[in-house]
Amino acid sequence: MGRLRDAEGKLRKLWVLVVTLTSSRHMFVWPTFVQTTVALCEGLDAAWKFFGGMPARIVLDNMSAAVIKPDALKPTLQKGFLEYVQARGLFADVARVRRPQDKGRVENQIPFVRERWFAGEQFLDLDQCRESAEVWCRDVAGARVHGTTRRVPREVYAAEELPHMRPPPESRFDVPAWKEPTVHPDRHIQVEKALYGVPWPHRGKVDARIDSTSIRIYQNNSLLIAYARQRPGGRVTGPNTYPPSKEPWALRSVDKVREEAVLHGAHVSRFTDQLLGGPLPWSYIRQGYALLRLCSKYGSGRVDELCARALAFGVIDVRRIEGMLKSARKVEKAAASRGKLIPLQPRFARDPESFRLIKTAAATEKEGGES
Repeated sequence: MGRLRDAEGKLRKLWVLVVTLTSSRHMFVWPTFVQTTVALCEGLDAAWKFFGGMPARIVLDNMSAAVIKPDALKPTLQKGFLEYVQARGLFADVARVRRPQDKGRVENQIPFVRERWFAGEQFLDLDQCRESAEVWCRDVAGARVHGTTRRVPREVYAAEELPHMRPPPESRFDVPAWKEPTVHPDRHIQVEKALYGVPWPHRGKVDARIDSTSIRIYQNNSLLIAYARQRPGGRVTGPNTYPPSKEPWALRSVDKVREEAVLHGAHVSRFTDQLLGGPLPWSYIRQGYALLRLCSKYGSGRVDELCARALAFGVIDVRRIEGMLKSARKVEKAAASRGKLIPLQPRFARDPESFRLIKTAAATEKEGGES
């Protein structure tokens, strides 16, 4: 149509959606700044409200807000618009490409709308523009004698066309948006600047359906999981997002840290219980992770002995244990370089108790030989 200032005072291009009824030629005009699927569905609902009824069939121009792939035999509709026509019970008939005769009744109205309604007018904002368009459609375009039918569109519609129309929708349609995000290595997808967990082991690209209240994640037309819509910057992780072996660690499970500590010795377990036994165990869970890494690096036996010493002095600090282990390692390396190795318990050494039965058997054999 031309240009109009938006709510922020910026001068923007103004587009209109024109809906014309084929029998009466009654017309509706819906101004908008954007040509999106949401704007299209909003304009169509406004048209059904204006007419007081809804048809069973609509003929569409090949607008990108409704049609992804134009085709004379099998056109592909936008998923969001496809849901709209299904919810409203409409049959969407797409016009052929470069065939204006398929939609001639509405095609001829575009210059009429531009020259007789918009040209020369000044509007303060989009709301005033829409109000003006509705009044013009009802009292000017609808009250004129149509050049082809030679009848008044508003009167023909009320007398002949309205009885065949279906009731208009009573509620607004929540137009969904469809996206194809990729599952990141952390098992989440990013949609509208928020993160959503994807059940394991699904990976690669998925289909995400987003409306005003929820998001549904699909792959190969199968629903994987549904979430409530998160604000930008939010994050939600559902069940089975991570592999079973990694899920406790990814979800920062305190119980899992305690279970692993039991495997490294009684004193390591007691040390971990005191470390994570406070009212805020998650604030110390990284120290628990660090303690388990020390057991893997220096051996459970050494860490268990140092945990026993720390418990005796009431020092519950993983950094102190790490410092003692590093100091012992330095002393061990220095002694090895001088040829005076200080014996420390090896990392994979067997417990001395495991040799008790062997010594007993050897002693019994020796005693029997002497007798």
